[in-house]
Amino acid sequence: MSGTENSKPTAHVVVGYTPQDGFVAVQLNPPPAEYVWHDRRAEHHRERFGPGNGYQQWLAVDAATGAVWFGDTDWRTQDEGAAPWLPGHRRAAAGDGALPSPAVFALLLTHRTVDEQGADTWRFFSAEELYTLVRRILPMVQRVIGSLHRVGPAGDLEWSAEAATAWTDLEQACLYTLDATGTVAWSEPRMSPVPGWRVEVADFLARNPELCDPAWATATDAELDAYATYEPDSGYGGVPGRMCTPAGVQIEEGYTFYGHRAALYAYRAAACGDRAPVEAGLWLRTSDAGRSSWEGAKVVGASLADAPDCVLDHLAETFRSAAADDGVVLTGLAAYLRQQRAEEREAVDDTLAATGEELKRLEELLKEVRLVRNTVLTRVLSWTDGRDDEVIARLAAMSPVAVAEWRERLTADRSVRPEG
Repeated sequence: MSGTENSKPTAHVVVGYTPQDGFVAVQLNPPPAEYVWHDRRAEHHRERFGPGNGYQQWLAVDAATGAVWFGDTDWRTQDEGAAPWLPGHRRAAAGDGALPSPAVFALLLTHRTVDEQGADTWRFFSAEELYTLVRRILPMVQRVIGSLHRVGPAGDLEWSAEAATAWTDLEQACLYTLDATGTVAWSEPRMSPVPGWRVEVADFLARNPELCDPAWATATDAELDAYATYEPDSGYGGVPGRMCTPAGVQIEEGYTFYGHRAALYAYRAAACGDRAPVEAGLWLRTSDAGRSSWEGAKVVGASLADAPDCVLDHLAETFRSAAADDGVVLTGLAAYLRQQRAEEREAVDDTLAATGEELKRLEELLKEVRLVRNTVLTRVLSWTDGRDDEVIARLAAMSPVAVAEWRERLTADRSVRPEG
């Protein structure tokens, strides 16, 4: 269901956290009893506990590698909550989609319990006890890491319904009780079946093929990822929500969906068959077949900026055929060609804008030069030194007719000028 093949890691205890290593990698430092219980008989609940109440021991699981280890927080730290001091994320905060990177999760252990007499008591664990617990949960850790979806060429991790169920079993296995002697009895490990309310998106697609979008078959990774992370204002998100919203289909409340990206990548892989999906731009730019197709399709002197939609459609069919011969399926081809045309048209727009700005600058300069020339021409004509219009026209880069008309206007202005 992942759309990619990756070797599965093996659950294991990190070196340094085993009795054979002498627990050299962990130094547990629980608080003294008097720093946990402050006054058991205090009237107000908050007054019963001392500064050591915030101490936490934890297990850590690296879902990418299968590594498991354990440790504790500093009980002297008075910060609210233990989150800043944990080695990884809390499962509840990480959601049910893609796993964070690094995919390390911290599981906090409960220290306050009730003994057989019904009295509250605190129990902190030794390295040996934590190691025993870790060994007990390794099969559940293996189920978690073995059932996670690994998506795309990088094997990105995504929760599956089975992995989420295995994690719930893991958390349950870390609960304990105390017998009459104070000995810890961990909960019995279990391998629960996936409950009906946890649904794989791939199964949802299989049951509702009429809602599937054929465009997924040639969608890019980015387009599939955006589809998988769809978040509406209300209702289901992800692939089911994105499918059902435009179709006006309502999904019954109470389900949690898993494997959104994995399902889409698997759908595309199935549609491509034995051909690999490759982004159109990458194939056209970097592969020999792609570059050859691009050069062969170009008309000398032609530009995509001038190509109408029908030409782009013809180019797309040409490239799809060449890609099929090369053993690949092009994803995002139509969008890529339109983006290339848009970029070339933007470049033409930039040229037009630059030309317009330069023309505006030259026109302003021309106005200034004309003003200077006209002032000088008026001055020269006022001399009446006997030079004819042709001589002055050559100096002013004007036609003799224009100079003659200028001279007539000056003569007319002088004749109507009132005497002083």
